[in-house]
Amino acid sequence: MARAILREEKGVALIIALLMLLVLTLIGISSISTTTFETSISGNERVRADAFYAAEAGIQVAINQVPDNTNAIPKTKLKEDSYYWSGGANDEASSKSPTSLGLHPKAGFDSSWAFKRFQLNSTGKFSGTTKEIEVQVSYGPFRAGTEYN
Repeated sequence: MARAILREEKGVALIIALLMLLVLTLIGISSISTTTFETSISGNERVRADAFYAAEAGIQVAINQVPDNTNAIPKTKLKEDSYYWSGGANDEASSKSPTSLGLHPKAGFDSSWAFKRFQLNSTGKFSGTTKEIEVQVSYGPFRAGTEYN
């Protein structure tokens, strides 16, 4: 009797084919949603990187101004929706000057030499994303006034 039942089941191949099609459809939908999510992540990373690069541009401008001038760097447009300024995120309207940290000694120089140290803060903004960078730079050497005559 069992052999007779198996011989009369002619629709099993159709059911198996439909189940395989369902599994493949679920795999395809999962792949599409994963791809969409990964695209969103990479777009967000690009925006964050552009904000960081804008802040880095502000640091480079501030480093170039350290020997001669320690004025604040005003809000400067790099490209559409991309800005940098000196100071923190709350200083967008009024940039802050670099902070002088005074003189400090450096390895390899005796006590008659010193270096001026500055703290530079720069903030970059791109598409609503803000990144801040803080850097300390040394400039010198200068006579420290401790040498003997």
